[in-house]
Amino acid sequence: MKTKIATVGGGCFWCTEAIFNQIKGVEKVVSGYAGGNVPGYPTYREVCSGLTGHAEVIQISYNPQVISYQEILIIFMTTHDPTTLNRQGADVGTQYRSVIYYSNGEEKSVIEEVIKQVQPYFDNKIVTEVSELPTFYPAEEYHQNYFNNNKEQGYCNFVITPKLTKLRKLYADKLK
Repeated sequence: MKTKIATVGGGCFWCTEAIFNQIKGVEKVVSGYAGGNVPGYPTYREVCSGLTGHAEVIQISYNPQVISYQEILIIFMTTHDPTTLNRQGADVGTQYRSVIYYSNGEEKSVIEEVIKQVQPYFDNKIVTEVSELPTFYPAEEYHQNYFNNNKEQGYCNFVITPKLTKLRKLYADKLK
């Protein structure tokens, strides 16, 4: 079976990458940028300025015989806060927006259905952007596999580790 791709952004890409690196059926996760409005290849510094319009995103390569697109999206929607506009915790700005990019009408329909399915679990309205997949730009190499390479770093301990604890509690059956 052919590997499929899902592209999502849920704040800092280090967090979402760490989550999906632990999911069965996920073959590869690449941190990057998408959705900007300036020409050229964006850099981390430019994206962090909030001036390029890009979001920090991850591109997930997965085996659909092991995990479905719907399951990927449910895990994504329940391991970040999809109800805060342009913010995840202390990370604030459009580069940290909650976003799901789709490649075709079928994916868009699945996204819309998942949002309806998980909305009752949140007190506030889901504000996740749903857009057609623009150009994806892989982030600089030092951002790839960030959590596994920097577990002692403060951000990893205080922000990513609690998200991984939540993941293990909610989705133990989906872990590698």
